[in-house]
Amino acid sequence: MKDLNKMFKPDSVAVIGASNTPGKVGYIIIDNIISGGYKGKVYPINPKSGEIQGLKAYENIKDVPEKVDLVIMSIPAAFVNESIKDCGEAGVENMVVISAGFKEIGEEGAKLEEELVALSKEYGINIIGPNSLGITDSHTPLNSSFAQMMPPKGNIAFISQSGAMMVALLDWSLTSGIGFSKVISLGNKAGVSETELMNYLAEDPETAVIICYLESISDDDNFVKAMRQTTAKKPIVVLKSGSSNAGAEAASSHTGALAGSDLAFDTAFEQSGILRVSSMAELFDIGLAFSKAPLPEGNNVAIITNAGGGGVLTVDEMERQGLKLVQFDEETKEKLRKGIPEEGSVNNPIDVLGDAPVQRYKETLDIVLKDDQVDSLIIMVCPTASADPDGIAAAILEEREKFGKPILVVNMGGPTFEAANHALRSHNVPTYVFPENAVDALAAMTTYAELERREADSCIDDLDNIDKKAVEEIFAKVKADGRDTLLGSEAYAVAEAYGIEAAPIKLATNADEASQLAADMEFPVVLKIASDKILHKSDIGGVKVGIESEEEAKATFDEIIANAKKAHPDIVPDGVEVQKMMETGQEVIVGMIKDKQFGPMIAFGMGGIYVNLIEDVSFKLANGISSQEIDEQINDTKVSELLKGYRGEAPCDIDAVKEAIKRVARLTLDFPEISELDINPIFVYENGSSALDIKIKL
Repeated sequence: MKDLNKMFKPDSVAVIGASNTPGKVGYIIIDNIISGGYKGKVYPINPKSGEIQGLKAYENIKDVPEKVDLVIMSIPAAFVNESIKDCGEAGVENMVVISAGFKEIGEEGAKLEEELVALSKEYGINIIGPNSLGITDSHTPLNSSFAQMMPPKGNIAFISQSGAMMVALLDWSLTSGIGFSKVISLGNKAGVSETELMNYLAEDPETAVIICYLESISDDDNFVKAMRQTTAKKPIVVLKSGSSNAGAEAASSHTGALAGSDLAFDTAFEQSGILRVSSMAELFDIGLAFSKAPLPEGNNVAIITNAGGGGVLTVDEMERQGLKLVQFDEETKEKLRKGIPEEGSVNNPIDVLGDAPVQRYKETLDIVLKDDQVDSLIIMVCPTASADPDGIAAAILEEREKFGKPILVVNMGGPTFEAANHALRSHNVPTYVFPENAVDALAAMTTYAELERREADSCIDDLDNIDKKAVEEIFAKVKADGRDTLLGSEAYAVAEAYGIEAAPIKLATNADEASQLAADMEFPVVLKIASDKILHKSDIGGVKVGIESEEEAKATFDEIIANAKKAHPDIVPDGVEVQKMMETGQEVIVGMIKDKQFGPMIAFGMGGIYVNLIEDVSFKLANGISSQEIDEQINDTKVSELLKGYRGEAPCDIDAVKEAIKRVARLTLDFPEISELDINPIFVYENGSSALDIKIKL
């Protein structure tokens, strides 16, 4: 991991391009560093000025009498790389490049950026940017940005790929009660990546939660593995804009057609333990909850409200998010009845009524938080004429101290709750205006708490019965033939080499060979035309099932070849494939589509002819996949209920399905040249399974 400590905790800072002219970026940065309360040494660098804003200026970074920990560069792009060389020779190890004019402007700028990257590696400089708004650390304190203000001090680290988004949200945070440990503008990400920053922030004692606005993810073969280690230490919440095509548009397989354009990011984030959100409001709502409240120990929630409608909305959103409403026992209800009038409700949600005084809230809070069933609590207050927001806030804080359970408060109003919200947030109780926002934040915290307990070890590293060399030889032959698609018999041989249970299939080049292969397999068998150029084999009479004798196999061979020549006179088939006809089982699909960034994505779901119609499928990234994730993948589908035994049917061998998923994942990681793979259907039986149709494209 890169050592970025002096990036945020420098003893000295130099600003290359510092200025005495108000309004210039170089002026604003120097002013922000000074006015932000930075206690270290500040060195303005500008060959035309002897003094800048009361500080001695230097012509070149090499003229500074000591090694500088952090350089902020704000000069025209054309001069940046020469200045980086000077910094490298002066021993600088950390730099933020504010300057724009790199790859964001086109080919010429991209060349400059490539040179910048090479120089950063040559001199060992950690560079954030270029085209960055700068960075801030409210605890140092250091404001080395050209934003208007230092963000409020807090424990949220915010990484943004958009400078404009960062500035807008910093301005908003001044009135929101949200505080930041560090705010980082990534710019073009030519040097330090978001993953490296997350790794650093995961070890930062001043940061409780990392929130990010990202438009892309830096290439990293081990993204999931690296982020699993990071999210085990700190929650990470990401708003990822844009989408990845993942090759789905041109996919020829069932699996490719089922993979949505943004699915790879969803899958990567889920397996990494990253919480993905869909709006800026949600990003900060969830960040606020993590920054203020402890994690819940389970998903059982209690609700206290002085308005029935708010309670109903909360329950509706809880159901959507998978949170459970605590069902109080009679003992708890009896205690609640002593303080709540009959017109109210002692069931969950608890309605303390619109005229509830502070004491009623306090007594109800005490009873509910004492209940061992309750993992977390949502409290709602509507601004009725009787409500005392400040008094209720004080009661919440008092009870929170006794029990330490997460409490999220929904103060449904505006100015009436200004003081109460400030009191609660300043004492680490998150507040929201609407119940849905609170529920979504609590659901994210509950999900993260569950992730902390999940298994993370790969289950595909030590599989036995694998013959990698056999597959290498098959692929070499396919490539030598100028093909990118394997014949069925070749695909079966690949499956056999990786221990994937499949119905035997062999290639016959003449009728006698077909007859002998059929006899060896034991009847009945299936015969089908062998050609990677004929896609819809059944439509041309290229598939015949239920062959029961050697004579029938001979005749069927000739018939299939004749049908193929008639339908496609320009295609010379490779022969006819003979396959053992298997008993029918529960049909599932296991497949793979290759994402250009995250690698193989393994699909599992309902198989057969309706696979694209029903779209009952779940995806996981192959890299680092764990047994628990495979269990989740299977359980995420409706076909899992059929596998378990539906309405009296005997259960199927789910372990055989898991084994097929593991071995397909291993195969696709071992051979990156596999672009698509479909096994559809796999027949799953009470004991074992058998793959019928295997398609592999290179």
